Amino acid sequence: MPSSSESTTPGLTTKDAFRVLMVEDDERIRASVKLALESQRFVVSESETGEKALEAFASASPHVVLIDIMLPGIDGFEVCRRLRAASDVPIIMVTARNQKEDVILGLEAGADDYVTKPFDTGELCARIRALLRRASPQAGQKNARYVIADLEIRPDEGRVLRAGNEVRLTKTEFKLLCELAASPDKVFSRELLLDRVWGYGYFGDGRLVDVHIRRLRTKIEPDPANPRYVVTVRGLGYRLDA
Repeated sequence: MPSSSESTTPGLTTKDAFRVLMVEDDERIRASVKLALESQRFVVSESETGEKALEAFASASPHVVLIDIMLPGIDGFEVCRRLRAASDVPIIMVTARNQKEDVILGLEAGADDYVTKPFDTGELCARIRALLRRASPQAGQKNARYVIADLEIRPDEGRVLRAGNEVRLTKTEFKLLCELAASPDKVFSRELLLDRVWGYGYFGDGRLVDVHIRRLRTKIEPDPANPRYVVTVRGLGYRLDA
């Protein structure tokens, strides 16, 4: 089998459809998920190993990547880390077990979201579309700019500066920061952030919020262990201190 393959819904081209790279070693799962995604007008590229996925990534130019954790050779965590080091493409990790360790390791490797096998393909499509919306420019924030001490957030440009130096964030981290910055000093519960950032009636998993907050702090805080900007309000949630 080739390292990756691509097919398109009749009448649809890669130029006018969203592209998904699926990294999955189980041929039956690849076939069923690909069929479901193509029925929703996604263009799907497949790779059955992490090594082949890394090779195929540049030519596939995906808008979203699905990565199974359990892969032969390079595992899904390492694939996610390598892709995240080179790109802010949205990533969904796929795990066979809803183990806390697997979920957290996947998110800390740079994933934006996760699904647990067996998963509903309708829910998967909803999650992909939510990621794609999140990756779009911030609606209703044209020319908006937030400045807190030496931190500057430019939602319409998709940029964050700290002391004049650009900070590289993923789409999800950026969306999370913008939500907090739009209402400084307001306490956001995990449930509210799940709704605002992940945004599709998410089946509330606070781990998504907690891990992304930790990742965000490592990038914007002078001392992530003692956050100055994104602070925890015990028992309530998080706020951006102005």
